[in-house]
Amino acid sequence: MPDRRTLILQAATRVIARRGVRGLRVEELAAEAEVSTALVYYHFGDRAGLMRRTLEFISGRAERYTEPSASVDHGPRAALEHMLLLELQEVPAVVENSIAWGELRATAVFESELREQIRDSTYEWNAYAAELIGRAQEAGAVDHEVSAADAAERLTTLVEGLSERWLSGSLSLERARALLRGALAAELGPPGRPDPAAAGG
Repeated sequence: MPDRRTLILQAATRVIARRGVRGLRVEELAAEAEVSTALVYYHFGDRAGLMRRTLEFISGRAERYTEPSASVDHGPRAALEHMLLLELQEVPAVVENSIAWGELRATAVFESELREQIRDSTYEWNAYAAELIGRAQEAGAVDHEVSAADAAERLTTLVEGLSERWLSGSLSLERARALLRGALAAELGPPGRPDPAAAGG
């Protein structure tokens, strides 16, 4: 069973996804987590500390559910596609994470401290995607003329937008995933390019 700190962060993510950042009340969060408000303050200090830790929790959970399966030998290009597509799946934790991330990102427009943390998390996501694109270029699965950093930023930005449209009912999940696959082909070239790492070469 998760420790109390993790239970509070899980509850904070649920409450933010359901009510938004501005709708988060420590009393409601404590009731959701089945702990006292004093324990919330003990672990996180204040509301700003709670927001910082919740964003870290959301980012860490996303890293875990988008991690390529150890049982599948993904080449770097396939790993990139796998990682991005896993952001668009009908799984409660993913849906909750995506909604809460969008709420935190929207709130960061008005809260500079949160803005820095969102920027840093986004930078790490972009950097990882760019690393995979760079490795795919070395493997011959992506054209060397593609700017890995630019392509990564465009693709992660698209995933956020597609996720928002899917979750708000403007796009079906199938359409969002098809659009992402099309964007990957447009950015990186057709998916049929050789990927020696995936083939074991």
